[in-house]
Amino acid sequence: MNTQKLLNMALNGVDVIGYRLDQYGITGKVNRHNIAAFLAAEQRHLEGEWDSIQVRVNRRRSQVEKITHEIESRRDALIGPVMSRINRFRASQ
Repeated sequence: MNTQKLLNMALNGVDVIGYRLDQYGITGKVNRHNIAAFLAAEQRHLEGEWDSIQVRVNRRRSQVEKITHEIESRRDALIGPVMSRINRFRASQ
């Protein structure tokens, strides 16, 4: 079966359920249009959440890159004196 046939069968099932519930006076809000609207709203909500997560990840990545760059730029200033003392200590032995 192709996707379109399955989709049509599911939508027809939703319509039948909505019609039966409406006959019993339970609700008139179960139909394909309301379900489509709900799914579209939830899709937008999830896209917004995903964008928010991506922004937080990119922010943390930027912070880590900044710290890494600072460490790399200060490495020579920190390691140079230590290495010179080690070399002097080795030479004296």
